[in-house]
Amino acid sequence: MANPQVQQLFQMLAASPLSSPTQTLEQMRTNLDAMAHMFPPHPGVNTSPAETGGVRAEWIRPEVADRDRTILFLHGGGYMVGSIDSHRDLATRIAKAANMPALTIDYRLAPEHPAPAALDDALHAFRWLVNAGHAPASIAIVGDSAGGGLALATALALRDAGESMPGALACLSPWVDLACDTPSLVNSTDPLMQPGPVGLMAMAYLAGQDPRTPSISPLFADLTGLPRTLIQVGGAEGLRDDGERLAGRAREAGVDVTLEVWDDMFHAWQMFAVMLDDGQRAIERVGAFLRE
Repeated sequence: MANPQVQQLFQMLAASPLSSPTQTLEQMRTNLDAMAHMFPPHPGVNTSPAETGGVRAEWIRPEVADRDRTILFLHGGGYMVGSIDSHRDLATRIAKAANMPALTIDYRLAPEHPAPAALDDALHAFRWLVNAGHAPASIAIVGDSAGGGLALATALALRDAGESMPGALACLSPWVDLACDTPSLVNSTDPLMQPGPVGLMAMAYLAGQDPRTPSISPLFADLTGLPRTLIQVGGAEGLRDDGERLAGRAREAGVDVTLEVWDDMFHAWQMFAVMLDDGQRAIERVGAFLRE
């Protein structure tokens, strides 16, 4: 690992409360949300609550943006942590790079609300956008980690319900296999993606369901008919196998899929764009993909 920025972040994350195995769930949620204070505000961007009729949501609107297209952003956090607040900087950077407004949501979290609660909330948000006048094909669903898996699950659920799907998907370090037995995860040295905590998060979200249920682990779904999809994974991250296997399955199903493997990068490195050059470069790639 020659990248000095990555080395510094590895050390910071290893010493962070986010990596402590003794945290309570409430502490985990609080500490992740507190990350929002690390990031300076973005000039030229307006944020405001959105009344979706059931799911807490927030609009992120760059002052100069293409109003004919929209991002639905789904945050990561293993279906147990994460929020609009913790991921506001990432969602804002993606909205600016894509030159599009973004709707971010606080879907319900496990263990209080196991599967399919998160999926139900994501579907509610997508349908709310459509009912508000946004054409389905003009909506891109973007998510990191669990949010990346949820983006796929949302598109597949719409397909299976006979509804129009989004125009594109962008999945950043997507978690798509909750069996948690891939070599890259089992042998992970990624400070944000260790097999023990990840396995506990999977158990909380599954609540006894089969980890290979397609609506929970989209890797095991029939991927036929998905819209064009971008997958970004880090070369040194615990979910590298998830992303690479997903890209292979998608290609076999005839999906227009782009896989980017970023050397030396750890899980969800895009979240640290404020201090990691490759984080911002990856976000710019997402923006370019969504503008195409």
